[in-house]
Amino acid sequence: MENKLSEILGARLLSISTVQEKTGISRKTLTGLYYRRAKNVKLDTLQKLCDYLQIPLSDLIEYTPKELVKGA
Repeated sequence: MENKLSEILGARLLSISTVQEKTGISRKTLTGLYYRRAKNVKLDTLQKLCDYLQIPLSDLIEYTPKELVKGA
């Protein structure tokens, strides 16, 4: 799973502080997402980010399934 928050914020010249101020999401959570350290992110948080950035979730988080082991 790949989160693209840093790319999106960079392209829009948005700071973590601005996003935190506008969304109410904690700076710690945003920093974890930005640096791809976050392991468990609440759906509510992702929804707030998508609403603020006006993007679908698939633009923020990209998931490519692992290849399944045949015969398992």
